[in-house]
Amino acid sequence: MLTHLSIHDVVLIEKLDLPFHPGLTVLTGETGAGKSILLDSLGLALGERTAAGIIRTGAEKSSVTAVFELPPDHAVHDVLRQLDIQPPEPGEPLVLRRLVTRDGRSRAYICDQPVGVTVLRQVGARLVEIQGQHEQMGLMDASTHLELLDTFGTPLALRHKTGQAWDDWHAARAALDQARKRMQAAAREEDWLRQTVEDLEKLAPLEGEEEELAAQRVQLQQDERRGEAVAAAMAELNPRDRRSATPANALRAASRALARLMPTPLTSEGQEETQPHQSQAHEALDALEKAEEALAEAETLLSRLAADTGTDARLLEETEERLFALRAEARKHNVTVNALPAYLADLRDQLNQLETGAEALTRLETEARVARQAFEKAAGELSAARQKAARALEKAVEGELRPLKLERARFIVQLAALPPESWNRQGQEQASFLIAANPGQPPGPLGKVASGGELSRLLLALKVVLAGRTSLTTLIFDEVDSGVGGATASAIGERLHRVAQGIQVLAITHSPQVAARGDQQLRIAKKISNGQTQTYAHALDRTERREELARMLAGDTVTEAARAAADSLLHPQAAPLTESQPSGSAP
Repeated sequence: MLTHLSIHDVVLIEKLDLPFHPGLTVLTGETGAGKSILLDSLGLALGERTAAGIIRTGAEKSSVTAVFELPPDHAVHDVLRQLDIQPPEPGEPLVLRRLVTRDGRSRAYICDQPVGVTVLRQVGARLVEIQGQHEQMGLMDASTHLELLDTFGTPLALRHKTGQAWDDWHAARAALDQARKRMQAAAREEDWLRQTVEDLEKLAPLEGEEEELAAQRVQLQQDERRGEAVAAAMAELNPRDRRSATPANALRAASRALARLMPTPLTSEGQEETQPHQSQAHEALDALEKAEEALAEAETLLSRLAADTGTDARLLEETEERLFALRAEARKHNVTVNALPAYLADLRDQLNQLETGAEALTRLETEARVARQAFEKAAGELSAARQKAARALEKAVEGELRPLKLERARFIVQLAALPPESWNRQGQEQASFLIAANPGQPPGPLGKVASGGELSRLLLALKVVLAGRTSLTTLIFDEVDSGVGGATASAIGERLHRVAQGIQVLAITHSPQVAARGDQQLRIAKKISNGQTQTYAHALDRTERREELARMLAGDTVTEAARAAADSLLHPQAAPLTESQPSGSAP
């Protein structure tokens, strides 16, 4: 509920701090005293638009702070979390604050956290509702009527069942639509799909194959280069041109030539004569023999190396052809080589959908049809429950209209079936609250048929019936008793008091019958201070309250008869009011 309202520099209010209590608080005072300024100020804290000239003359800014005490499980805490705002700690109040500067700028805060005005309005709408002759926003909005009807008398389990059935049907329809789109897209590309799958299946790409082929290619290229080097070396030792002498032949020829050029002479005793150059010749021959042996060994080693490094040119060619084919196919489809197997699998799935899609589509169509039937069944049960609740609500509201001098009015809850394309989680119909103010008059929307006073009383009757079925913490009635008096005003006061048993109610009134039913009474008045007119509020004690009611009954001249009448209105059960005055009130 609203526990405190602090107003600074708003129109005629310099500073005003108002405490509020549970139950019914009535605000009284002369016409033009500034009661509407209090509502405008509260609206400012709730995120309503600012009016021109709201800042008090001589001030640079206006500020309004509204403090609420809420139960821990109040719905507004979830709203705050959804808006990424930290809710107050348990036991701490929810504080809404608004600042407006002379240049037209506005700042808003929730629990001292800066927020946008739109966010402030979203939160404020879940806390306070103002009902007046020109500002009936809650019940005047037909989009809220179905929720109000459901809250009044429709089983919650049935509403949940319908909402879940709608979600299931919606999901089934989405799956069916997606499958149809996939099939249509696949059908348009069927020829391409079949040819691509065929080409890829012939290629048969394997995961990780590119790395293996690349490594194999490098190895084969290295083997090829080694083989070429060995072959070149062997070709040098054994040229294919037979006319060219091989190194081995050259060495043997050199040895023979050297042997012929060095004959061995005999001595007279038959022994060889050793010449000085023979020693060198023998050394040369030995060297040639060693060279022949080394050459033979080199040829043997080269032959073995050639055998060990034998390359398969065809294998290298096949490896390169395979690698290049994979890479070309990957570029063609704008994927990596490693992604080709998965890409082929996806294309196969698409092709398989064409071949088996009809069966899957039939299954999805069946699921969607069954889900729709389940929704229609649940929604039908909900519709029947709403019809029953609508009649009960009509009866309950009309039972409240007679004491409010609207006994000739008829309140009607109209349920209109929605076309299938407009069905939603709430069911298959929309609700509208209609009123026929007089016999023979066709029913119409609330705001277009009833007069201002009739509308206010009708809204009061609805609030009485719907009391306790809302998350609102505070309900404000602005002159709901306008144009009535006597028994009707007394009935209005009694009903306001009844509504206030379940929700905090603030009522601006000129009726003493209504004011007498309040649990707290604030008198709004003007005073002149420092040459300026200022609005102030004063919480009345029992004696002051008696005088205020007498003034409302008698006018400017308060008589003893008026005081006696005031005493008769102040029933014994009315609790004594506080003797304290709000800060900023008149002395």
